[in-house]
Amino acid sequence: MSQRKKILYGLFGIIIGLCVGALFRNYRTLEIVSMCNSINSMKQKSALEIIGLHPSEMPDNSQHNLVFVGVMTAKEFLGSRAKAVYDTWGRNIPGRIAFFSSEESVADNLPLVALKGVDDRYPPQKKSFMMLHYMYEHYIDRFEWFARADDDVFIRTDKLELFLRSIDSSKPQFIGQAGRGNSEEFGLLSLEFDENFCMGGPGVIMSRETLRRVAPHIPTCLKNLYSTHEDVEVGRCVQKFAGIPCTWNYEMQSILHHNSSGSRAFSGNLKNKEVHSAITLHPVKKPAFMYRLHAYTLGLKAQELRQHSLLLHRDIAQMTSLLQIPKINKNLAPGVPIFPLDASSPDYLGDHNVLGSTPDLNRQRPSHLDEVIEWDFIAKSLYSGRHPNPKRRIESSLKEGLNDVVREIMEHINNFSRQRGRVIEFRELLYGYMRVNSLYGQDLILDLLLVYKKYRGKKMTVPVRRHLYIQRSFTDIRVREISDGVIPAHAVTLDRRLGLEGNVTVSWNSTTGLNRMRSFLNNGLQKLTDTFAINNLPQPEARKDRIVFVIPLAGRSETFMRFLRNFELVALQHDRRTDLLVSMYVDPSESPLIAGLLDKLGQRYPNNRINYLQLYGNFSRGVALDRAIKSPFCKQNDILFFIDVDMIFNQQTLDRIRANVIRNRQVYMPIVFSEYDPHPNPLGQSSQTKPITTEYFNRSHSSQDFTTSYSVTNSNGYFRQFGYGLAGIYKSDILRPDIGGFNTDINGWGLEDVKFLENIIAANLKRTSQRLLDVADGKIDPFQDHHNPPNQPQDPPIQQELVVFRAPDPSLVHIFHPIHCDRNLEESQYKMCLGTKANTLGSFRSLESRFVQNRELLLYGKRRGKGNR
Repeated sequence: MSQRKKILYGLFGIIIGLCVGALFRNYRTLEIVSMCNSINSMKQKSALEIIGLHPSEMPDNSQHNLVFVGVMTAKEFLGSRAKAVYDTWGRNIPGRIAFFSSEESVADNLPLVALKGVDDRYPPQKKSFMMLHYMYEHYIDRFEWFARADDDVFIRTDKLELFLRSIDSSKPQFIGQAGRGNSEEFGLLSLEFDENFCMGGPGVIMSRETLRRVAPHIPTCLKNLYSTHEDVEVGRCVQKFAGIPCTWNYEMQSILHHNSSGSRAFSGNLKNKEVHSAITLHPVKKPAFMYRLHAYTLGLKAQELRQHSLLLHRDIAQMTSLLQIPKINKNLAPGVPIFPLDASSPDYLGDHNVLGSTPDLNRQRPSHLDEVIEWDFIAKSLYSGRHPNPKRRIESSLKEGLNDVVREIMEHINNFSRQRGRVIEFRELLYGYMRVNSLYGQDLILDLLLVYKKYRGKKMTVPVRRHLYIQRSFTDIRVREISDGVIPAHAVTLDRRLGLEGNVTVSWNSTTGLNRMRSFLNNGLQKLTDTFAINNLPQPEARKDRIVFVIPLAGRSETFMRFLRNFELVALQHDRRTDLLVSMYVDPSESPLIAGLLDKLGQRYPNNRINYLQLYGNFSRGVALDRAIKSPFCKQNDILFFIDVDMIFNQQTLDRIRANVIRNRQVYMPIVFSEYDPHPNPLGQSSQTKPITTEYFNRSHSSQDFTTSYSVTNSNGYFRQFGYGLAGIYKSDILRPDIGGFNTDINGWGLEDVKFLENIIAANLKRTSQRLLDVADGKIDPFQDHHNPPNQPQDPPIQQELVVFRAPDPSLVHIFHPIHCDRNLEESQYKMCLGTKANTLGSFRSLESRFVQNRELLLYGKRRGKGNR
């Protein structure tokens, strides 16, 4: 018995010892965990530190405590959507912003609140309610308004501030786009006939009083959920405990706008009424579109600031007039300078005598006839007496400007019309007049067809016509200094990869450069000489890509000899990396002569490729160029420069071609200088020049220096801005499927170059639209580096857009030759030919003086005019 007791006591002692040892061991572990928790709690930021709010900041002593925006996000979107929100509109809120995510979420670069006991499961009902409860616990007395937003909504913060400051925040307010569910869910959301909810996508705004009433009852609302929709349950909770529904207001559909296009929302043109009038835009599923919207709204804000600046100038100008202060006096009060005298001063605000003039169609009073600015007539076409083409299609830039004017005018007219039960809609621009004053701005007189609709009371729809007198004033020239690192690299890359590049931004990284630019602008734009332009081009040694001159030839053997002499002196003897490819429609009698000249030239310069193609049939410039492009005589990495036989050029032409033709990026279409008829017939018929034989060519042009510049003046020629026949492009670019080369269905000269340009522009528009859609569909990521690693095949060039670069090139001169327009040509070709022929007669000034001084010409014109009737 005693032995048994000893065994029992021993076992009991062992058990007690193990328990005590385990206790001491666990105690040490718990002590370490407790210490770690205390350290983590010391490192964890407080609620005010998360949003960067000082404890003393309150709504009654700060203008930055208007609204608190809580953005619901998830752990997987912290580095994409949430970051895009914080990089764009999130930093400009008239208050503070915080991102609410699951318990495990961590982000050092965001004001993040990781809600305890909350995960990222969908629907985020618990997350939404706990976010509202967190707002109530920590910020209820520090903000007037509380907004609930998703990470795929874009907010116009300036408009949000104006909107909220116009509403009494001391009353219970529940603002949003009201909903009752879609047709499939009707009757299944347990809503009474007078109940609704604020749809969560476009955003929901609560006043402080509303949140104060609802937040204490959030646990009750979470225990009584009747649907899986988070916004429905929040609305039900507000209705029950705050006693107010969501705003029953039709305007909320445009103020808090939801686009039903899904992931492709806001991937198209942003110049529309919805984008301009909305406070919130939803959904923005891709971060790229968040940055795109932000850049666009910044442009709108800059436009508003410029308009505000003009209004201030006008106020000051009006006050100086009322106070009878002389215009030369820059002080409104003794010793108080309003406008610095020195225009080069960094604080110079502009000349308020010009910027401050009130809108008036008679602001400029001409002192003589030459100062009178003519009006252009706008209808289906644009009619202008100052343009080489007096009747033409309305340019895209002017059309876009007219659309902007009409949209802004209609927004102004309908600003308060819906509250009165009526609306005016734009139907059509019937006609208008336009002129541009380089000092003041653009004047417009528009005749609009409108429709007046009254839908409250006695309903009616009435068409009306109204005249608009509009003046779009110019602002002063501004030069911005952009230091390195101000513009994020990813934003620039995004614009380039989405094909959204617009105006060129010149940045100055030094004060010296900025002062020089200001001095340059203040002293007047100096004439940019040809030497200055060439000196700024890349040096030929830095980039010596091979150029292939492609020339279509149909007869004109004598003129072709002049071209060959020019080509030999400039390209073969001096440049040595320029080749020649001729597509010939030449009579059999002349073909041996041309082929012999080319063969001899190739023998003298064996390092250059001198080739030709013999073509048969009816002449077609498009076919001639297409055969040359697809021939084996030019390689994929060659620059093809399409040129005509009547052109002369020099070394500067080759430098410009190499500088302005960029593989996969840019096509160069120079604006050439075209020579007038040096000896026009008094009755308007072009003089026939003496035929140029081989002996005449050798005798007259052997000593001509083609390396010097041609004398470019208004009296001897004009820049042919409507000519697109000369173009520089890489062979690999012109063979892209979206470009398609030249149209081979056009016979004769003309129109194939216009079609070629239209193909490039259409391909660019299609590529831009498709790229935006690809980003929206998640097929490409514009922020991802698409550069290929070494030894990897390059991306196909079709992924890039081809920008068309046009500029006057005085080194390219079209020598005059008589023009014959064949009446068998297509109507469009025939009209283009007649227009070109008319332009070669001489300048407007010379023709005017010729008719005024010659009575015979006046009588001839009178007889011709009667005959055409």
